[in-house]
Amino acid sequence: MRALVIQHDHMSPPGPVGERLVDHGYDLVLHTVVPEDAYDRPGVESTLPELTDFDVVVPMGSPWSAYDHALIGSWVLPELDALRRADDVGVPVLGICFGGQLLAAAHGGSVTRSPEPELGWVTVESDDDRLVPAGEWFQWHFDRWTRPVDALEVARNAAASQAFVLRRNLAVQFHPELTSTMLAGWIGNGGAADLATAGIDADRLVDATCARDEESRRRAHRLVDGFLTRVSSRGDDPK
Repeated sequence: MRALVIQHDHMSPPGPVGERLVDHGYDLVLHTVVPEDAYDRPGVESTLPELTDFDVVVPMGSPWSAYDHALIGSWVLPELDALRRADDVGVPVLGICFGGQLLAAAHGGSVTRSPEPELGWVTVESDDDRLVPAGEWFQWHFDRWTRPVDALEVARNAAASQAFVLRRNLAVQFHPELTSTMLAGWIGNGGAADLATAGIDADRLVDATCARDEESRRRAHRLVDGFLTRVSSRGDDPK
């Protein structure tokens, strides 16, 4: 079995999400859309692998907005089409943050700027703890989705819809893949300014995340387990 992880930038590894897929017997194929040397000019030409050739697809986060087609339309529009083709044949997709927003946009929902960003550890309410465990998840987003009309929302908070299921697609707004090492990389690559604007102490956030690394790893594993057993294994007819 093969799982395609779409890393939209060089700072978005799959972390414990990828680790758990490997535990379940998947071979990971990593595809980076915008390489490090193009980070400041992300409108690159990128040839995405054919999603229907994989058993699972995981589109990761991104510092860019799903609706900013003037900036990243060269690759985000083809990716939206690819997600629709994957859905047509029932390829399971776990969309994380930006990846979840792409699922919303691909299937009739929308993505817009949030009234206020969510940065750091934020409480999420869940209707299905076996699929999306309730509690605190790490957030770093400035946009939010309106879910597709036929999607089932399974998690939320006051700021945004946090998870929905649509056929064999699971979208989550938070970052289950995050580790303290990954966070330090985000902060060192421009994220410090976002935190300063929000009045968040970067060092304290890294320390708090480091203290949660093992717990958040276990919760990420539970999320992947729920996705594989409750969403990707749905009936033969993807529609």
